[in-house]
Amino acid sequence: MDDTGALVEAAAGGDAGAWKELYQRFSGLVWSVARAYLVNSADAQDVCQTTWFRFAENLTSIRDPQRVGAWLASTAKHEALRVIRTSGRATPVSDVDLLGLRVDERSPEALLLEAEEANERAERAQVVWAAFEELPDRCRQLLRVLIASPRPSYQEIAAGLDIAVGSIGPNRGRCLRRLGDLLAKRGISG
Repeated sequence: MDDTGALVEAAAGGDAGAWKELYQRFSGLVWSVARAYLVNSADAQDVCQTTWFRFAENLTSIRDPQRVGAWLASTAKHEALRVIRTSGRATPVSDVDLLGLRVDERSPEALLLEAEEANERAERAQVVWAAFEELPDRCRQLLRVLIASPRPSYQEIAAGLDIAVGSIGPNRGRCLRRLGDLLAKRGISG
């Protein structure tokens, strides 16, 4: 089904297939909006679950079912902001794999080469993310939403980030140029 409004109506009528299609269509958008506001992935997952719960609660009362993507984006944003307001917790920087025990039969040379390549990729990623973190909040939020899969529409992005649809492209360009400049200062190109 291509018509989003018809999918919403079918899901409201109890059609599990329509619900699944809506989830597949919009889960990337909900996730990217949550991550645009929240650093901690566990908090972002909570926001996603709450957003889908709110959607289920309001499924029969959504005024414009055709624009359900914008509704979901806006709800995810409001839930993320609620988490930020009520959270006094420290944000962990990364996950830790406590018990990674396994036997590897590759040669020590192959393991060393793989480790060096992985280290180089990790260092490059660390530099890219450090540069990304220097961007203004609005740039970080916009770029996070723009890399969501499936990619949300500009209307959904605008609703999720409270910006005008016409400003998304120009802002994206400025943010990417700024990120490119920060990376160039660190010796990383294209």
